[in-house]
Amino acid sequence: MYSLILHGRRLQKWRHAVNLVLNDYAFSVPNVFSSLSNSFSSASVSSLQDGLKGNNFTVSYLVDSLGFTTKLAESTWKKVTSEPKGNPDSVLNLLRSHGFTDSHISTIITNYPRLFILDAEKFIAPNLKFLQSRGPPTSELTEILSKVPKILGMKGDQAVGRYYDFIKDIIEADKCSKYEMSCLSLPEGTRQENIIRNVLVLRRLGVPQKLLFSLLVSSSHIVSGKERFEDSLKKIVDMGFNPNSSKFVEALRIVYQISDKTIEDKVNLYQKLGFSVEDVWEMFKKYPFLLAISEKNIMNSFKTFMSLSFTRDEFVRMVKHCPQSIGLSAELVKKKTEFLMKSRICSLEDVVSNPAVFGYSLEKRIVPRCNVIKALMLKGGGIPSVGYILVCRDEVFLNRYVRKHDDKELVAELMAIFTGEGAS
Repeated sequence: MYSLILHGRRLQKWRHAVNLVLNDYAFSVPNVFSSLSNSFSSASVSSLQDGLKGNNFTVSYLVDSLGFTTKLAESTWKKVTSEPKGNPDSVLNLLRSHGFTDSHISTIITNYPRLFILDAEKFIAPNLKFLQSRGPPTSELTEILSKVPKILGMKGDQAVGRYYDFIKDIIEADKCSKYEMSCLSLPEGTRQENIIRNVLVLRRLGVPQKLLFSLLVSSSHIVSGKERFEDSLKKIVDMGFNPNSSKFVEALRIVYQISDKTIEDKVNLYQKLGFSVEDVWEMFKKYPFLLAISEKNIMNSFKTFMSLSFTRDEFVRMVKHCPQSIGLSAELVKKKTEFLMKSRICSLEDVVSNPAVFGYSLEKRIVPRCNVIKALMLKGGGIPSVGYILVCRDEVFLNRYVRKHDDKELVAELMAIFTGEGAS
């Protein structure tokens, strides 16, 4: 089966590293986790006191204290405060009271903003209390939890303690001049031994720390296996995935969780829809989740595009260019296609050439931009390409079609249309 996927460029140095690590339990690992072990620093009393005097969870706090850009701060603030039951201020104050500095909090917000919509007293406080009861230094506790904040949102002391210990063991492994299981006093053949061993393999391949930790707290338990982990990892390396990218981890997760038979069935289904085997694996490299989509949803997606007057060849072209198109809601695909056709700003062929438009928000991106273009058309303007209208960032769009006009009244009118404050 997997002879089909070896058409890509072999990444020899990664494959060699996989075999080297998997076949040898004792080898040198200088500074593999130095970024972890060297980063532990004590949170001073004065720093904690300053933190308690700081702002609440506001855009200005994110910008002034944590160094976020205004755009990122506004986006993060909206994401966190949109949850009715959430109270980010209580989470923020709880973290500060336990010695988390602004630097720690910035890392947590960036990596796991969901923590700030959890109930501080119901979930986070009990986990902090449990971990503190085990006696770790504050500097160790805050550093580990800021790197893997998802631990604070877990349920049950056993799960919280287990994942915390995984991270701690990884740090301990880095203190050995040679990586040997005996240096950690781990029982041979245990799940914990497998995790440490597999984590080291991934680090040696170049998987970033952030992605590595996301695997450790994954519910799929990818890094706790042995033979299946080794087999899945070799397949992903053979496909040519870059270990530095998030797609490497996504692909590893998919291949680990899905049987060879299921993968083969999916490939056969895509072939029936008009894709070649090579097409499927190229799309998988762009969008690993492609093979996790159910056969029912794949067929529903195909039927949806056919019902909108796209041909089979056009469907294949779109999905090859933008594989995410096949996993979108049928209702949204219909709404977006119908709106674009009625707007008379683009044709079906324009959509086929720019399938990424299906991933854009109808209300926040497609409608306001098309309304601006329609207003310009009524004043004698031409119709620009869909790529120029929808693919660019908001700032580029505004500079290109709104702010460039000398007529200030026209600029104000177009801006009102863009923001939804004026009629189109």
